[in-house]
Amino acid sequence: MQRETPLIATPAPNNGARVFAYLWKFARASPIGAVGGAIALVMLVTAVTAPVLAPQNPYKINYDRLFAPPGAQFLLGSDEFGRDVLSRVIYGARISLYVAVLSVAIGQVGGTFFGVISGYFGGRADMAIQRVMDTFMSLPALVLALAIMAALGASVDNVVLAIAIVQVPRTARIMRSSALIIRANQFIEAARAVGCSHWRILSLHMLPNCMAPFIVISTAALGQAILTEGSLSFLGMGTPPPTPSWGAMLAGAGREYAEKAPWLGIFPGLAMTLAVFGFNLLGDTLRDVLDPRMRKL
Repeated sequence: MQRETPLIATPAPNNGARVFAYLWKFARASPIGAVGGAIALVMLVTAVTAPVLAPQNPYKINYDRLFAPPGAQFLLGSDEFGRDVLSRVIYGARISLYVAVLSVAIGQVGGTFFGVISGYFGGRADMAIQRVMDTFMSLPALVLALAIMAALGASVDNVVLAIAIVQVPRTARIMRSSALIIRANQFIEAARAVGCSHWRILSLHMLPNCMAPFIVISTAALGQAILTEGSLSFLGMGTPPPTPSWGAMLAGAGREYAEKAPWLGIFPGLAMTLAVFGFNLLGDTLRDVLDPRMRKL
């Protein structure tokens, strides 16, 4: 009698190893994008673990150590109230990331909605939506954000809303262009021919094919949102004190005591520059990767 061969369980694929292999391939093919991704990841980790990483309480006032230069007790020095600059820079990453991620999420989703609706339906809907977007785009982005903040008042949530509104018309223009290209494809005509509703075509055919430009412009918009938040705070229309913010640190002590204590403006400026630089590098690389004409992977 022939003995049956015992079944050997096939090991499940190691998803972690696959992700690591793809990331390694991405880093080798696009080292600049890998640098941008690493900077963005470091910023995210810094924001999440700020209470652990910050050596001191960023709100604690120490009148015995006013304008202390960088040293053993204060690695990046102290400000005009004796507060640790390093701790405030670390906590400033939380504000910048919160504002950037939330405003980009709201602005890009809203812009994608209006852009895809405009490009798909065309006609009067397209005309009405685009004229509204033209009205918003006729104003410089920072001027529009300042007007919104002047009407709503200075707060973190109002900064998020102002930046999101500024991003909607530009995103709508880009997504409208993508929707017009996708609408001309034969599979859209086939979906209409078999009786698919507009909602089904939009959700199953239009939006999934718009994800590549959506990811690219969202990543690039993160750096712009950080810069806009810093600009609003610098002008006194952003995050109210004493909440740590890179722009507020530059506008207050960083500008007033630039000669007496230059570290008050140097380190917040470097942090903001590095964050914007990292997100811009990542966005440019994702554009190259997701564009079939420039794909390297």
